[in-house]
Amino acid sequence: MEEQKKGRTEDRAVRIDHRQVRALAQPLRMRLIGALRVSGPATATALAEMLGTNTGATSYHLRQLAEVGLVVEDPNLGTGRQRYWRAAHDATSWEASDFDDDPDARAAIEWIEEDYVRFFAHHAERWFAGRHEWSPAWRDAFGMGDFFMRIPAARLEAIKAEVFAVFERHRDETDPDDPDAEMVQLYLAAFPLSTVLPPAGEKP
Repeated sequence: MEEQKKGRTEDRAVRIDHRQVRALAQPLRMRLIGALRVSGPATATALAEMLGTNTGATSYHLRQLAEVGLVVEDPNLGTGRQRYWRAAHDATSWEASDFDDDPDARAAIEWIEEDYVRFFAHHAERWFAGRHEWSPAWRDAFGMGDFFMRIPAARLEAIKAEVFAVFERHRDETDPDDPDAEMVQLYLAAFPLSTVLPPAGEKP
């Protein structure tokens, strides 16, 4: 959910609050935000076609997102009853501990994070199924990997900040009109190894 665009003086990011996180914890709303960030302003009808749903559903959920300031109408587009919507921000951020004092919001952010992982798995499966259609250069460029290290929490936070800074630098230095460029999504994940491996000396 961190698609960002070139050509502005500053990033429009939001650190979501308790009300916003509860509104966002719904599958279609997550997809609407993503579609608007990647493809730009669109009508409810166009979004319904893009996401394989109906206009009534997209219209309703766009209004719910608008109520908490996550999407806005684009006044420069549309005529008459035709309304164009755009994402109010280019990136959404939060810390897991932001919602420790609100059980409903904590449950919402946990659902969002789990849905994000489900989306990643679906995205990866679609890539595996269709990768033979891509050139060798792109097949080599796409992919995934992992790395193990023992570090304190503060250093892990520093690594995440540095990696996102690298993402942003390359985004800003790339010509969006380059005919060889593709829209790609980069993921960053860090998990404790103890969740998948037993403690030393114990059998799995």
